[in-house]
Amino acid sequence: MHYPKTMYLFLLLLVATIHTAFAQDKAGIARVEKIQGIEAYVMCEPLRDYDKVFDIGTGVKASSLLTGGVVNEGVADKADQFVRFAVKEGKKENKEFDAVLISGSKTAVAIKFKTPASEQNKGLARVKKIDGYEVYVLSEPLRDYERVVDASGGVKAKSYFTGGLVNNSIEEDMAQFVKRIKKEAADDKKVFEAIIYSGGKSAIGVKFKG
Repeated sequence: MHYPKTMYLFLLLLVATIHTAFAQDKAGIARVEKIQGIEAYVMCEPLRDYDKVFDIGTGVKASSLLTGGVVNEGVADKADQFVRFAVKEGKKENKEFDAVLISGSKTAVAIKFKTPASEQNKGLARVKKIDGYEVYVLSEPLRDYERVVDASGGVKAKSYFTGGLVNNSIEEDMAQFVKRIKKEAADDKKVFEAIIYSGGKSAIGVKFKG
């Protein structure tokens, strides 16, 4: 079937508009990881409505229990600690919860969702930004991306990221990742749009496709 030129151009514009709208709909949306089988929303807000069940606090004392007060545990270790505390508290108080919401500070909350999950919102959340960059902490963007900058770990990097403090918050640690990635991107004259942290002592700067 042959379409008139104007119709062909209209179809191209329609497809481009749909593609753009679809990409924008995914902007800032991540699928979170599970820790001990529990969804962990770290520095992001679930798309589903929820109720708070109870608070979870760790602080310096709990951090020292994990590390012996010698080194600063990584972001993933801190998130794991919050979940372990939640599981322990839930069993102790006989309280059921669906997920753990970690704002990035030194406290977190156990939450229960108001409605069952669907394919459209299961494990999905809107991430926070640091210095204008989307930060995906133990979560994966829905949009396709390519790696641009790699901020690896090591002893020197670990000290840079954490400042050598036992009681850094997750948000403070992530701010250091952002600072390091911005510097490396500037040195290499590269452009990135977001930071992804998947574990350990490293993070990557990425650029989204499309």
